[in-house]
Amino acid sequence: MRGWGDGRRRAGVRGRGGGRRRAGVRGGLALLAATAIVAGCAEGGDPAGAGTDPDPAPGQQAGEAAPQVRALHSYADRLRAEQTARVAAARRWGLRKVPLTPPAPPAKKPGITTRDGFEVRDHGELGLPPVFTTVPTRDKVVFLTIDDGAEKDPGFLRMMRELRIPYTAFLSDYLIRDDYAYFKRMQAAGVTLNNHTLHHPYLPGLSYRRQRDEICGMQKVIRERYGRSPTLFRPPYGNYNRDTLIAAKSCGVKYAPLWDEEVFADHWEYREWDRDLHPGDIVLSHFRGRGDWKGTMPDMVRRFLNKVTEKGYAVARLEDYL
Repeated sequence: MRGWGDGRRRAGVRGRGGGRRRAGVRGGLALLAATAIVAGCAEGGDPAGAGTDPDPAPGQQAGEAAPQVRALHSYADRLRAEQTARVAAARRWGLRKVPLTPPAPPAKKPGITTRDGFEVRDHGELGLPPVFTTVPTRDKVVFLTIDDGAEKDPGFLRMMRELRIPYTAFLSDYLIRDDYAYFKRMQAAGVTLNNHTLHHPYLPGLSYRRQRDEICGMQKVIRERYGRSPTLFRPPYGNYNRDTLIAAKSCGVKYAPLWDEEVFADHWEYREWDRDLHPGDIVLSHFRGRGDWKGTMPDMVRRFLNKVTEKGYAVARLEDYL
């Protein structure tokens, strides 16, 4: 049995060992590049006439900007507008800094393997879903994942939409069935809805058949309610055994991501000995509010974003790296 709890059951904490290589992400590079090019074309910095078409096409006025220059102006204007909106949203939601923009998704996806010590017997031979807490990448990004579905805070949806922060949801049916529409709105905003079982049981304590019912049953709920079967599954409490992963594979699951850090409304918790963020780390949180936390979901997001931004990390979409 392997696992690491979410505030209720916890198993052993394993250190990652030596330091990691890091590569910085700098938001707004595309905006600066586009703005510089446009400025060179539009402010007299183009003695060769690159900003205008010396041989205008039919219907084009002499001295009028060429189509590609107009397109560049439009692109730069759009980037400026998006950045202005992000600055305003960061101020509105009380962030200390504007969140950094993540890099484009990698064209070649990193190879995902099971973390050392998290394997089950015959893991590789059976082709079972890899269990991992971080994604191998040099991009200075982290991934936010949110579990269960108990709290359905409309302010959270609004905050994430306005700030344009990606995240991944892992849902349990017994907690979402009273308001499937809330998560439909989440899905419409680009969030992937994934499997966290029907009833959130401690899976290693169940037979193979009951584990499969929990996992495959949640696959069916998400497919029928939201139009697709997930390929990501997170075992409740982070606990699993060989039967769990065999059952998950039989239900169409390809990955079993766990987490390296957990963020609450008022504090962080860490798996690693250095109590720090690392490129590619998966961060866990929950759909919870004042009934369980000393704060709200927007409070949690504020704590999360303030730390990762201060550390120079952007928030990327987990599925883009898988």
